[in-house]
Amino acid sequence: MTAALIHGNTKLAAGRAGLDTISTVAEGPAEHLSILAKAPIFAGLTESELGFLAQRAVRRRCSPGELVFGEGEPCTGLYVVERGHVRIFKSSAGGREQVLSIDGPGSSIAEVPVFDGGMYPASGAAIDDAMLLLIRKQDFQELCLAQPQVALKVLRVVGARLRRLVGIIEELSFTTVRHRLASLLLRLAQREGKQTSDGVEIMLPANNQELAAQIGTVRELVSRNLSRFQSQGIIRIEGRTVVLRDLRALEAELQSAE
Repeated sequence: MTAALIHGNTKLAAGRAGLDTISTVAEGPAEHLSILAKAPIFAGLTESELGFLAQRAVRRRCSPGELVFGEGEPCTGLYVVERGHVRIFKSSAGGREQVLSIDGPGSSIAEVPVFDGGMYPASGAAIDDAMLLLIRKQDFQELCLAQPQVALKVLRVVGARLRRLVGIIEELSFTTVRHRLASLLLRLAQREGKQTSDGVEIMLPANNQELAAQIGTVRELVSRNLSRFQSQGIIRIEGRTVVLRDLRALEAELQSAE
């Protein structure tokens, strides 16, 4: 594969019939280019290089709960989240789910099977009304051949995810449901909490089943432990809104499990 994606009138690959030259970038969707530019794996690419992907990106709208891709399905490409959120999860034969990550705007997902040629190793589903950009496998591979730094950035993203997965395994192996729930509440407080006169206000996932999938347990144990935290005055529950009234008590839960 010859070098390309350098000059505006250079073809990306001489061997690929009918491939548009990069000089046609201006005709591609400008909004696609802006979205891709915000994704960490594409940081540092030139406008022409981003434009190559922007012209070929396929926009996909997903409703809440809609499956983006399923575990074991052939990989068509990777996705960049334009808006909304996508949860990546594994499912057991009995229907139990373990959430591996929740990815929002600017995140890229499903990069691994683009490189190894395998199936999707986990499933992805929209949490809310989501808009995604699909970068087809062959287009992304071609970009990586022309710009090897993109592949290195993907390795960094995958490495960070591997570290998160190791943390999930550690939590599931060595901590209690109460500890994992306290940890999740503190993460939500740090990420999106709003300070009120009574404490830090956060919004829980849509239901306790989803919450259970995020911490590797069942709905009943989530409900039981939330009720215990409330009876101890640590939190106050109002529907899906929770006020963390005693952050120190939640932090003590984490320390006591060490």
